[in-house]
Amino acid sequence: MTQALARPPKTILEVWESLPEGTLCQLINNQLIMSPAPPNIHQVILNEINVEISLYLRKNKLGEVRIAPYDVHFSEQNILQPDLLFIENKNLDKVQKDGLYVAPDLIIEILSPSTAKLDYKEKKSVYEKFGVTEYFIVDPESKYVNSFFLRKGKYEEQKSIIGKINSKILGTNISF
Repeated sequence: MTQALARPPKTILEVWESLPEGTLCQLINNQLIMSPAPPNIHQVILNEINVEISLYLRKNKLGEVRIAPYDVHFSEQNILQPDLLFIENKNLDKVQKDGLYVAPDLIIEILSPSTAKLDYKEKKSVYEKFGVTEYFIVDPESKYVNSFFLRKGKYEEQKSIIGKINSKILGTNISF
C-alpha cells in the first residue's frame, strides 16, 4: 500500500491508498475514519469468538474467517475493517491480496468507546446497503449481542442473547 506519491492525492480514496500498511483507518461514506487500538477487553472477546468460529469452520468447511485489520472493499467510498468477518466458500474467489471485494456473509463488531456510534449507525448502514446477511454487535463488558438479519434489503433485529451469537449462516451458536 505505502508508496511515494508522484503528485498530491486528488481523492479521498487516493489518500487512503497512500497510508502506511497497518494504519487503523477506514473509508466510510467517503470519509477517513481513524481509531486508536482497541482496549484489552475488546481483544479478549474478539479472540474468544474467533477461536470458536475457527474451530467450528475447521470441522464444517463452510468458508473462512478474517479478523481486523482486514480491508473489505464495498465500493470506492466504503472500505471498512470489521472486527471479524466470515466469507462463505462461494465467495472466496473475491478474496484478493489486499482484501475482500464482495460483502462478507457475516460480520461481527466488538464495541469500543471510540467506535460504538460508528458500529450502530454508519457501519450498520453500509453493511445493510451492500448486503451483509448477518451483522452482530457485541458489547464486551456485558457480553450483550445485538443481532441483525438481512431480509428484503433491510435489517431485522433478531432476539439477542447474552454471551451467544446465534448464526443462521453458520448454523450454530457461538458462545463466548
